[in-house]
Amino acid sequence: MTLAASDLGPFETVGPVVVWILVLTFVFLECAFIIGLFLPGDSMLLTAGMVLAGHSAGVMHVWTLSAGAAAAAIAGNQVGYVIGHRSGHHLAARRDGRYFNTANLHKVNALLDRHGFWSVLIARWIPWVRTLCPLVAGAARMNHRRYTVASSLGALAWAPVLLLLGFYAGEFLERVPWLMPAVLGVMVTALVVGTILGVRQYRQELAKPTEDYEVE
Repeated sequence: MTLAASDLGPFETVGPVVVWILVLTFVFLECAFIIGLFLPGDSMLLTAGMVLAGHSAGVMHVWTLSAGAAAAAIAGNQVGYVIGHRSGHHLAARRDGRYFNTANLHKVNALLDRHGFWSVLIARWIPWVRTLCPLVAGAARMNHRRYTVASSLGALAWAPVLLLLGFYAGEFLERVPWLMPAVLGVMVTALVVGTILGVRQYRQELAKPTEDYEVE
């Protein structure tokens, strides 16, 4: 069963191309740069899957987008690693920062030191660790091949799972005509508000003074 355009309401104008652009952008930024600490990446993937459930070619799009999102995450991981590697053993944290602070960097550093490969793999499912892990791994000079294998496996499990979860949840919600637009409305609203607040908090974080953290 596929939703009719009239059932989708305002979401009928959200084409797959827009979903692709948003998902690939969010996933890459969250895995590559500090701004990813403040972006609702998990919510974006779930919402994108639900939106695609309402399109006639949704199955094709969600599976191909799953591959694309995994590739974007893998690429983002590599960019984050290179940034950390080029910073040497020193990362500039933010004094009194909410996420990008010395305490969180130390937690990620200790996690990598104790568990290495497995910590990179599991970090994919912890939002703020997901962004900091590539930077710390690069600064700590973690073996690049081991890092690439672990981060790639994590990316292959993370993005496709959330997209497909949202998609098949959306198909289930289609059984109740009014429920799908209502749930999508709430999720899209939360996503937009979360992104706006996240960007605002990111700017506030960058405005705070820096403090040096030495990666072991």
